Amino acid sequence: MATERKSILLRLDPVVHDALARWAGDELRSTNAQIEFLLRRALSDAGRLPGGAGRIPRRGRPTKTEVQPPETSATAASETGAPPDDD
Repeated sequence: MATERKSILLRLDPVVHDALARWAGDELRSTNAQIEFLLRRALSDAGRLPGGAGRIPRRGRPTKTEVQPPETSATAASETGAPPDDD
């Protein structure tokens, strides 16, 4: 079940933002994802992360186990009603 995510305006010192953006880049995250990651870690360390908090949504390329195998030409042809290629 997908829930809508909250949007907030966050004002940061430019130097803090630059350091955060560099850190996020080092860990292959967006700045926004890095902020959420750090907030969740801080909440968890303080024992304040609610049990009902959803997981951070995965972004980017799916893992190899999530990728469907490519269709063979015979499978693709049978689904379109075209006769299979005879080589």
